[in-house]
Parts: sequence; structure tokens; C-alpha cells
Amino acid sequence: MEQSTQSLKRTLTLMPIVLFGLAYMTPMIVFGIYGVLAEATEGVVSTAYLVAMIAMLFTAYSYGQMVKAYPVSGSAYTFTRKSINPHLGFMVGWSVILDYVFLPMVIWLIGSVYLNAAFPGVDIWIWILVFILITTAINVIGIRLTTNINLIMMVFQFLVIGLFIILSIVSLSKGNGMGTFFTATPFFNGDMSLSLVLAGASVACYSFLGFDAVTTLSEETINPEKTLPRAIFLIALIGGAIFVLASYFVHLVFPDYTQFANSDSAGLEIARFVGGNLFSAIFLAGMITAQFASGLSAQASAARLLFAMGRDNVLPKKLFGALHPKFRTPIINISAIGIIGLIALAMDVSTSTSFINFGAFITFTFVNLSVIGHYFVKSKRRNGKGTILYLLLPLIGTGLNIWLFTNLDVHALTLGSIWAAIGFVYLLILTRGFKKEPPEMKFEDAE
Repeated sequence: MEQSTQSLKRTLTLMPIVLFGLAYMTPMIVFGIYGVLAEATEGVVSTAYLVAMIAMLFTAYSYGQMVKAYPVSGSAYTFTRKSINPHLGFMVGWSVILDYVFLPMVIWLIGSVYLNAAFPGVDIWIWILVFILITTAINVIGIRLTTNINLIMMVFQFLVIGLFIILSIVSLSKGNGMGTFFTATPFFNGDMSLSLVLAGASVACYSFLGFDAVTTLSEETINPEKTLPRAIFLIALIGGAIFVLASYFVHLVFPDYTQFANSDSAGLEIARFVGGNLFSAIFLAGMITAQFASGLSAQASAARLLFAMGRDNVLPKKLFGALHPKFRTPIINISAIGIIGLIALAMDVSTSTSFINFGAFITFTFVNLSVIGHYFVKSKRRNGKGTILYLLLPLIGTGLNIWLFTNLDVHALTLGSIWAAIGFVYLLILTRGFKKEPPEMKFEDAE
């Protein structure tokens, strides 16, 4: 792969970057996992999103601080490697790989669950295979979705969310659902349990994945040291506000989560309830479009990451660094991601999203710790203001992420721990028992 020595043209301002980040987050996912969260929290989904948003805002702050320090690459792996320790950085990178490699599986599973709910005569495993085969074929050939198409799909998602809220208001004004616009029950009820809220929040963080993706745009951003930290924070804030507001209205129009026929595809039931068959069809189109586009880009990113690691001998080069002779795409890596996607056949939405969040919480925790390592420890920014900005705030972010991490699904914790153990053994082999530094990973090559 040729390396250009030229810098990219700096043209991006704050608003386009925020829109890019929101598109990457796939806002309609709030409906995609609503039923799972309602079941996990016993109905207080909005509170779970609020807790998740607070944790993500502290983490977004830390991402912003680290982008100022390292404005070129901007990954959690890079931050940890340079601010704390290279070996620890490798383990964080290994956790990032977990997200890249398994995220397509989760996306395909959610899309398949919704198609199965709309067309119950077709088994879910068939939809999973259809998703995998189509996206794998497209990625092998090398056709990519352009930024403009992604923007159109994001606008479509916002329109669906907006239409849902309008239809919800109409339904509530007719006395349906709770028959009121203002109530605290989506946030609090008499049976509310902190442990259940935290369990729900640990899953809700899945909706926020991608808010940090804009760090890869640093070389194309005007004044990135100021613009990117603001953009990252705004993406987490706006995305969180959308999730809280949407889940609030869902609760108002459909307060009894126990009446869902299938919690994994509850969003479709709610769409049909507030807007009939027409809106449920529009909703389904929005959901599947979002999942298909996300799955396509997620598989491509994962395959490119594995290729970059193979090319740089982090992984076996003959296997992971190979390209198809005609299409010039990493066909082995793309196919491997598709095969891993078959794990969705044996998973449900709750466990799979928690599994992804295992890697996410590891990386988020170390982004917060990297702020302390870089600014407070190495740069000795320890005056009153420095203690607050570079010790207290990232410590709060660290604590919140660890708190949510410990509330993940037990199966996800088990699978994630196995993944971490494999990474640790591999690190021992690569470094000959920590006698040398691990090879450098280049996550920006995946974007």
C-alpha cells in the first residue's frame, strides 16, 4: 500500500464533523435495542440512556484532550501506548480489534431480528446469511458507500425519528398510551433498581459507539486541536439527547414493556402501534437501510484493519496481508469477518451488544487514564485547574466506565475475558516475554 507524503486539505469545520459522527452512530439504533433495554431495566430506558450519556460525555471530554496531544492518529490504542505503556497499549488495541471484528455480527443480527419480525415466515438464520453473503460479496468486489450516500441515509434516519415523535404526539393527544406528554415514569418508578439501571446503561452504551470516529478526520479539519474536541463532545451530547428523547416518547406511547411479543424487535411493534402499517413499513426500511450500511462499512473497516496488521507483521502477513489478485481487496479478511458473523446464529441481541461493549469499555477506560498519564503525570499539569481537568474529570470518566463494565452480561464478560487472555498470550509471544516493544498497530488504516 502506497504511503502519501502529502497532507490532506483542511476543509472541514465543526458542523460537518458533528454530522459525520452522528451518521456513524446510526441514531435509529435507539429503536433497535429499545425492547432489550426495557426488559433489562424493567421499563426505565430513559434513565439508562441518561446514565450512559453522562459516562460518554466524560469520555468524550478525555478523547478531546488526547486529540489535542496527538492530533494525527487519534485512537485509544495510540493514546495508551504513548501516554502510559506500549504493552498496555497493545492490550487496549487488542480490545479495539474485538469491536472491529465482532461489530458486523451484531449489526447483522439486529437487522435480521427486525426482518424476521416483519416476515415471520422466513427464519432468522436465513436473514443472517443474506446479510453476510450480500455485504461480503460487495466488500470483496470493492464497491464502497460514498460519504454522500451515508449522509442521505442519516437524513432518512432523522426523518424517521422525527416522524415517530410526531405520530407519538398525535397518538398521545388522542388519549392513547399514557395520554400525557409530561411524566417522570420513563425515568423513575417505584420498582426502580440501581443495579438494573446500570445493567441497562451498560447495554445502552452500544448506541454511542462511533462518537469518537471523527478523530480520524484530524488531518482534514480546520484547527483540529479546537474543532475536534468540541465536535466529539457535541456528538455524544446530541446523540445522547436523541436517545433519551426517543426512548421517553416510546415509553409514553407504549408504557408496558411486558406486552412486547418479542423484545428484540420491539421497535417494529411500537412503530406499528403509533403509525399503522404504513409507518411500520417506513420504519423497517429505515432500520434495515441503517443496519445494511453500517454492516457494510463495519466489515470493510475490520478487514482493512486486519490487512494493515498483516502488512505490518502484527498478524501473520501471508494470511492477513494478502489481496485478491483481481479486486485488490483483502478477501481472506473479509471472508473471515463474514464467518465470524455466523456466531449471530447462536446469540441474542442483549448478549451480542454487551460483548461489543466489553471492548468499548476497556478502550474508554484507558482513554480517560491516558489523559492522566499524559497531562498530569508526564506533563506535570498539577496546579488547581490542571488537577481538575487532567486528574479529577478523567478519574470520574474512568470510574463510570468501570462501573458500567462490571454490569455487563455475564456471558459477555466471559467471552471478553477469553479474548483478552488470547491477546495477552499473543503479546507474550510477540515481545518474547516483554523483552521488546510490541509492533505498532495502525487503526487509522481501517477508516
